[in-house]
Amino acid sequence: MSLALKLILSPVLFAQARATRKRLPVLPEAEGPREGQLGSGAHALRVLIAGDSSAAGVGVLNQDHAFAGHFTRTLHRRSGRALRWRLRAKSGLTTQQVHELLRADPPPVADIAVVLSGVNDVIEMIAPQRAVRLRAALSEWLLGEGRARYVLFAPLPPINQFPLLPQPLRRVMGADARLHDEAMAAWAAGKHNVFHTPITLQLAPGAMSRDGFHPGEPVYRACGEALARFVVETILPMET
Repeated sequence: MSLALKLILSPVLFAQARATRKRLPVLPEAEGPREGQLGSGAHALRVLIAGDSSAAGVGVLNQDHAFAGHFTRTLHRRSGRALRWRLRAKSGLTTQQVHELLRADPPPVADIAVVLSGVNDVIEMIAPQRAVRLRAALSEWLLGEGRARYVLFAPLPPINQFPLLPQPLRRVMGADARLHDEAMAAWAAGKHNVFHTPITLQLAPGAMSRDGFHPGEPVYRACGEALARFVVETILPMET
């Protein structure tokens, strides 16, 4: 959508966004442990998961059914390696705030840091190139401080399919999310140890949580399994 059209629609978009915020139910973050180990043995793979509500598991009852549960189980099964994982996430955070959260209480060293953020960047109307710079700062801190060997950024979800959002707000936010993803993919393509992988999702009825905005278990499962496969097929072979 062109900038001119967005400006023309801005009063409508602002009104729709304000109304949507008012009727959005406040769902809790998923319950359950935020760290754990799968399997045993030497050379366990150390994983950090960080991010916003999608990392925290808003939309499902417990972490087993959230991204962390599906991602770690699939990664453990497909890699055949023991796995130690830790989750640092809070609902409502932008990418910059995820960075601040980690800096305030630095996590233990990880082999792979998986970052789920970006929807709140779109909501806050952060420009795609600035969003890339914020992700770059986060990845540079993780890598430069020795907090991670590799950083994997999850793609933004298809916001244009979110049932809660009315048109034209849904269309505009979806288009902005695609621009964020395209900018991030172009930036990460030139990096050796930073990755951004696309996931194609079609949000069938029942895939989202009851608020129509956060993922349901089918979405968490699809994302967790897809990113785990990417780690096994693309990142782990780089260790040998």
